[in-house]
Amino acid sequence: MNALQGSIEKAATLIEALPYIQNFRGKVVVVKYGGSTMVGDQEEDTVLKDIVFMASVGICPVIVHGGGPAINRRLEERGVETQRINGLRVTDKATMGVVEDVLFGEVNAGIVRDIEALGGKAVGISGKDTGVLNVRKHWANTADGPVDIGFVGDVERVSTEPITDLIEGGMIPVVAPIGRGEDGQSYNVNADTAAGEIAATLRAEKLVFLTDVTGIMRDPEESSTLISTLHVLDVDHLVEEAVISGGMIPKVEACVKAVKSGVRKTHVVDGRIPHSMLLEIFTREGIGTEIVQ
Repeated sequence: MNALQGSIEKAATLIEALPYIQNFRGKVVVVKYGGSTMVGDQEEDTVLKDIVFMASVGICPVIVHGGGPAINRRLEERGVETQRINGLRVTDKATMGVVEDVLFGEVNAGIVRDIEALGGKAVGISGKDTGVLNVRKHWANTADGPVDIGFVGDVERVSTEPITDLIEGGMIPVVAPIGRGEDGQSYNVNADTAAGEIAATLRAEKLVFLTDVTGIMRDPEESSTLISTLHVLDVDHLVEEAVISGGMIPKVEACVKAVKSGVRKTHVVDGRIPHSMLLEIFTREGIGTEIVQ
């Protein structure tokens, strides 16, 4: 009877997900994946399993990935010290070459390969080579005035046609956040920002940030202080109080812009929890923080 009961519970879980699947079928969900939420070679990656599942039931996932740890490793191997200003990597021409090679040639290719191993269909694209991310040079604001930090770009325009063409072809687009500047050069784009801009332009149904924290918490040391639902009008106050700080700021800023641009809901979820994305999207309770208009 125990085995039967377990099967009944599994069926009940599927039935709970049914209205969400019906509601999101044919809708675009942009997923920011990378960095601290990427697992090692010996670990099971339930994030990509979740994404393949979503595509299999008719949802249209778009992955925008980072790759900071992999870039750091490659630079360390070459004896290059990483410098950051306002959290952004100072990127000279040689560093940009490494960034582009690692993001597209290593990380992007690896995600595509892993999705295909799970039975999904994916195509990796560079935001620069396809013209998806058109950028202007970023100048870092400091106490001493604007500082040139090299080949770092702010997104000016997103061309979604290469992405929508892949979606219509039944593929999962996997986007490397490399932008094309007005000078035709490659520029490093913050992956959180790129994901938000792409979601906003696509008018995606959802934008999901996979992080290495439970969500937005009033006290980072106490999980019971998780803010399950956050209104965009409350974000500035939480930043001022330093409840939202550090690397969470660009994520939340991207969420706010995306929601104001027509994305229905945005989510900040702990990507280390097995099947966290399905739990957030396809269950009543959810497990992270949703940011809404």
